Amino acid sequence: MTGLTAVVVRLKLSLLRNGLRRSAGRRAAYITSLVMVLLFAATQLLGLILLRGNAHAASVAVLGVEIVALGWTVMPLFFPSGDETLDPTRLVMLPLRPGPLVRALLVASLVGIGPLFTLCMAVGSVISVAHGAAAYGTAVVAVVLTLLVCVTLARAVAAANVRLLTSRKGRDLAVLSGLVVAVGAQLVNFGARELGSAGLSRLEPVGDVVRWVPPASAIGAVDSVSNGSYGVAAAQLALSAAALAGLLAIWSRHLTKLMTAPDSSTLQAAEPGPRERASRGLSRLLPAGRTGTVAERSLRYVWRDPKTKAAWVTSLAIGLIVPVFNALQGTGSVYFACFAAGMLGIQMYNQFGQDTSAFWMVAMTISSARDAHAELRGRALALLLITLPYAALVTVVTTALLGTWGRLPEVLGLSLALLGAMLATGAWSSARFPYSIPQEGYKNVVPGQAGLAWISILGGMVSAALLSAPVIAATIWLNVTANGHDWTWLLLPAGAAYGALITLLGLRLAAPRTARRLPEILAAVSKG
Repeated sequence: MTGLTAVVVRLKLSLLRNGLRRSAGRRAAYITSLVMVLLFAATQLLGLILLRGNAHAASVAVLGVEIVALGWTVMPLFFPSGDETLDPTRLVMLPLRPGPLVRALLVASLVGIGPLFTLCMAVGSVISVAHGAAAYGTAVVAVVLTLLVCVTLARAVAAANVRLLTSRKGRDLAVLSGLVVAVGAQLVNFGARELGSAGLSRLEPVGDVVRWVPPASAIGAVDSVSNGSYGVAAAQLALSAAALAGLLAIWSRHLTKLMTAPDSSTLQAAEPGPRERASRGLSRLLPAGRTGTVAERSLRYVWRDPKTKAAWVTSLAIGLIVPVFNALQGTGSVYFACFAAGMLGIQMYNQFGQDTSAFWMVAMTISSARDAHAELRGRALALLLITLPYAALVTVVTTALLGTWGRLPEVLGLSLALLGAMLATGAWSSARFPYSIPQEGYKNVVPGQAGLAWISILGGMVSAALLSAPVIAATIWLNVTANGHDWTWLLLPAGAAYGALITLLGLRLAAPRTARRLPEILAAVSKG
């Protein structure tokens, strides 16, 4: 290794060692993670080796490697603090040229748990498809290319987004990792069911495409050599090598820009433009007075605050994924569409805790039950502006996938009734069981208030289910009655009217309690 490369590698090891010295808990977490990753890597390696000789081994291998590469792509975006060396701006004051720095950082990137897991995955993949001396020779090149492409991909993504990732708002993007986990879990569940019913042969069409996508194309080259297709193998290896060269060039260009160009903190802020004009346009669409002002403020929180945005995006994604994926698998019910309204209705709970310590500014403007009622009404309006069209869309998509258009009115009516019940109980629960949400980190409840959170959400959901009982009972009765199906369309206007009525009643009853409990609410939500 050159002098700079050796220094950067020692720096990486020193950062790792000093980080583990901070606390016993951090050491335990690292060791536990290392053991779990090693066990999982060993399992994957063994499973791939056992696939050797299987007709579909190549498809499994290339897909597995491509999924690992996808993980390397998103890792810097959701876990920017996992590796301090991902931030090259710490080296801007040093007289370093981009070329040597790229080589040094690339070698340092090979130190860690992630590269070890990737190496095991690549080795297992080539073993599962390699047959013959030429294939094993190609496998060595393929493993190196796969590992380098994955690591360079992560570095290039981090360098391109380093200004965002090192800011406070950028670090809060890590909260969105919950969405990635939720979506990924549903995709894995869907894929596992499909494979369980049809076998590995279902992977062949996708594998035929992915084997030409770097870095999986390097694994595909090993399979091509095993089959005697040397020209195809050369083209696949060339694709991975070209991808590596391109990523290195992108990484080097971004490093040069980071080392020489000023960031936004040294430049004068731009004058307000289209965003402010868009805001004024939104204001014109909302009602006048406090209700419209509160609704606009709530919508701004949804768009600008990372944690609020994460909660909304997660609810929107899961509310669509659950009914749609179950419908695609042929095991779902049209009533799963109500899941969309339920997931977004949860956002009404702990309304004041979402403001954290800034709630004191809102509390200063509430002096009566009338003020509290306008505040709650504005927050409910903001939620309805998103939830109503979304719930209708999910219901239409679900009924279309299942081919049960006749049930659309009753399901949508049931969703609206459930949403109204959740708005009503959420307003009351926000005043009765407020809790603080930490502004930093991954937790959604400060220590000591977990019980309040469980009571607020679970108790409110049970109460919402009970309040929705009349519409649920009417739906059941019309579906079991001989001629009831002819009248199920009435459930749409009935559910909408019932949901609106129960919402208005819930807001009206929650307003006096909110006004009386302002000191307690302020104390509870300011603990974070």
